Amino acid sequence: MTALLTGAAEPALDRTVVGENLSLPLFRTLSGVLAGHPYLKVVVDRAENTWHLLDTAAHPFHVNYIATRVLGMTLEELDADLDGFNASVYMDPDRRFLLGVLSLHTDEDAEDRGRTFLVLETTEADTMDGRLLEFFYEYVRERVDGRLPLLLKPANHGQEEELAAISERRVPRILSHELFGSRTRTPLNPGEVTGRLRYFRTNEEYAAAEAELGWADIVAMPCLPDDVPRVAGFLNTAPITPLSHTNVLASGWGIPNAIVLDLDQLVERDGLDGAWVRYRVGEDEIALERLEDEPVLRAPAWHQQRIRLAPPLLEDAPVLSLHRLRAADRDRYGTKAANLGELHHVLDSRTADLTAFYGRPRPPRDDLYGHLATRLGLSSASTAELRSAAADFVARTVGAPEGVALPFSLQQHFLASSPAIQQGIGKLKMALELDATDVLDPICLQLQQLIRHTPVPESVTRQITQAFAIPPDAHGRLVVRSSSNAEDLPGFSAAGVYDSVTTVHGTGELLDAVRQVWASLVSPRSVRLRHQVGISLDDTYMGVIIQEYVPASIGGVLVTCDPTRREDFRNVYLNCSPGSPERVVEGSVLPQQYLYNVVEGGGRTVALGSWGDGLPAATRARLADLSLTGRLLQSHFSADDLDRPLDIEWLMTERGDFRLVQIRPYAL
Repeated sequence: MTALLTGAAEPALDRTVVGENLSLPLFRTLSGVLAGHPYLKVVVDRAENTWHLLDTAAHPFHVNYIATRVLGMTLEELDADLDGFNASVYMDPDRRFLLGVLSLHTDEDAEDRGRTFLVLETTEADTMDGRLLEFFYEYVRERVDGRLPLLLKPANHGQEEELAAISERRVPRILSHELFGSRTRTPLNPGEVTGRLRYFRTNEEYAAAEAELGWADIVAMPCLPDDVPRVAGFLNTAPITPLSHTNVLASGWGIPNAIVLDLDQLVERDGLDGAWVRYRVGEDEIALERLEDEPVLRAPAWHQQRIRLAPPLLEDAPVLSLHRLRAADRDRYGTKAANLGELHHVLDSRTADLTAFYGRPRPPRDDLYGHLATRLGLSSASTAELRSAAADFVARTVGAPEGVALPFSLQQHFLASSPAIQQGIGKLKMALELDATDVLDPICLQLQQLIRHTPVPESVTRQITQAFAIPPDAHGRLVVRSSSNAEDLPGFSAAGVYDSVTTVHGTGELLDAVRQVWASLVSPRSVRLRHQVGISLDDTYMGVIIQEYVPASIGGVLVTCDPTRREDFRNVYLNCSPGSPERVVEGSVLPQQYLYNVVEGGGRTVALGSWGDGLPAATRARLADLSLTGRLLQSHFSADDLDRPLDIEWLMTERGDFRLVQIRPYAL
């Protein structure tokens, strides 16, 4: 909760207190509010044996206060060596100043009585060892109203490990996921919208009303289905994660999304179901305000949104190994396959500049190259040495999947081989041109059925089965994935829209799986979503990726940002579960969630999901390397917009190696 950035000049009014004990009234006088909780910044000056209780309104940053009010520096002098100053107060083992935040919380005990308590924490980048953490806690404990319980919250995994050797009786503590994992309201995707709240308590209630949902509706239910239509906003009344399919959709569509566990009470109290409301999701608040009158609404901007695709290249092309593809091949093999081919190139050639993100100015810093050098274990490095070290680090940390890609031309030959399929495509085009939404779904479903059961021409079958050095049934289990030219695009992710088949054995099942992936291109949902953004059916084709199944000990998804704090350039968000990453992607389990700071270093556990225990320290350290790798790859895959994060599906093999299964833009 503390900050490492400098801000604007401080206001004149300042109620900061030095050396006084902290009572609850004084806390409320000086505190601000963050994430719904009152909080107060504190600075312990070990040299002067005193502490400073900062007026939150006057002093948004610890370091500004210490530099200007304690050490007599100007802000210009501070900015000239900000990183060095930060290191002296957050990382020096013999530091003079200890910086932290006190936040006020209330929970209910076993008898449903409210309990108020304080939590002391540092910034995520703070490297206090056990000795300093214990001193910091005891110093604050002696000066805080003894009637208020005080708990220390370790801010990162390093602090957790340091505290493990200290008795909880001496230093009572609470972990981040314990404090926030059961919060009643959690923001997932920021935004504000006016719409009509539609609250469904069961899947059956939702299914009965699904056909009538429109762009002005805000859909609330325990767990929204992945095929939810495009609406004004989402509300979840059961826990999900920021990387669930529906939140990826919310992010891509730019609509608010949040977890509100007490929605039942709010709906009952304020009569919200079916009412027009103003719905706002921010970092610090989630608000539902009932409107007395029906508002006059304009159709949203996405009604006019148009995504333009490059013309697909349909001339005959060979089935190629993924390592032979490059990004430019997306118009023949699809975006997903092309990105994996590009990943192979980055890892094999080690010539790409993976440091560009760190070269961006982050005022008052000219760049973050010094931080990157530290993360890579270099005391100092030239630009060329830093690029080389980054490329070597990424190549050591992750691998790209082996497999082959089927070009669009194979799908085109298959579709052209069947007059019945061609007739079905003609009907679908006509329905889209006439905007005949009432007949769209039956036409799509019939066409999918045709594609799944039409025999594959011998010439196409031969190219697919000869793509492997030995027959597919000798490979054991295969994975067949979609690779359309209408997915993984900036502005149109299509997350979860097309099919993948992960349990394929033998030639017969392989051909069935390929046809299933091809058929998903004309599912009712995929056709509707593309039609809404102006993607023509004539321009849309499906490539296919075929890979050997790799057993995983851990798998999941990471995005190279904090999905709930878009301006945060430090953190990478990662979720995972034991076993295949499909369990996370499909939403069949609640994954463990972690945040890793890839600038100053450090990581913290956000939630343990469906598991009671966190990962071992050694595994969490490996995930820190994986997170840094994701950020470095962003420099290459987002070269045209370095602040555009990536969405990476990954797994750790049973041998402990990381494999990146998918890499694409993360919709913001």
